[in-house]
Amino acid sequence: MRDNRTRRQFITQMAGVGAGILGALGCHQASKSLPATTIPERVLGKTGMRLPILGLGGAGKTPLSWPNAEDKAAQLVEKALSLGIRHFDTAASYGPSEEYLGKFLPPHRRNIFLATKTAARDRDGAWRDLETSLQRLGTDYLDLWQLHHVSYKSQLEQIFSPNGAIQAIEEAKAQKLIRLAGITGHHEPAIIAEGMRRYAFDTVLIPINAADKHHPRPFLSVLPLAQEQNIGVIAMKVPAYGRLFKPGVLAGMPEALGYTMSQPGVHCCIIAAEDVAQLEANVRAAVDFQPLNPMQLKNIEARTAAVWQDNTFFRAWT
Repeated sequence: MRDNRTRRQFITQMAGVGAGILGALGCHQASKSLPATTIPERVLGKTGMRLPILGLGGAGKTPLSWPNAEDKAAQLVEKALSLGIRHFDTAASYGPSEEYLGKFLPPHRRNIFLATKTAARDRDGAWRDLETSLQRLGTDYLDLWQLHHVSYKSQLEQIFSPNGAIQAIEEAKAQKLIRLAGITGHHEPAIIAEGMRRYAFDTVLIPINAADKHHPRPFLSVLPLAQEQNIGVIAMKVPAYGRLFKPGVLAGMPEALGYTMSQPGVHCCIIAAEDVAQLEANVRAAVDFQPLNPMQLKNIEARTAAVWQDNTFFRAWT
């Protein structure tokens, strides 16, 4: 590995290769102005940052992760920005997602919250991912860098070993390459909670939806610990890739997002969109969001009780 003392200089240079992004931005002094958001905002735990309750996910059923879909991805990002989306979430493993965002977002860098992830469990592998992600995204820092899909105790042992990925997080923070550090997972809530106890993460990204409530080990169980530690909670898998909208279950995104964002301790969510029309519908649901009352929540839970297995299929991904 190259000398850490020169790593930030190296990454800053690499981030500007090709398009000359850093020079064009004048070291973050200039950016295109974005419209005032009408999406409700919440403070992201102890970070003190205010974010819209809805962010755009870069994986799943979205052109952001499809090969040869740059035009559609560009339309989606342009519309997201115009609608007040400021939180963009991706990962090193999401196909061309980082590269697409790196083509569209740099002019807006000062106004957005940019998050990506590494699936590496060792220090050197995590550093390689970080260097690649920064280059692809055309930036010299991340607002949030997350340990991706942590599922097993053995992975925690690797991450927190003397040569583990947590060392890369500490070093990257010290060098101001990342502002915040997070942990993500959609397999086992006890593992995520253990990771939260071992390290003072700034955020946690977990599935919170109306069906997971019925799982024998629901991710709702992580929320009390997150509140105790004042960790920023970002929800994912909110509509379960649209499966929650099957006949007889939920009426649409207003109920899916409403349920998730009504859970105590949840600060925001990321939801992917297949196209501009779906994105617009998601934003409308966020703009119109009002916390659901206990009766409304129980009604939604009653409709998901019989289909929780179909809507938590992602829990089996390892």
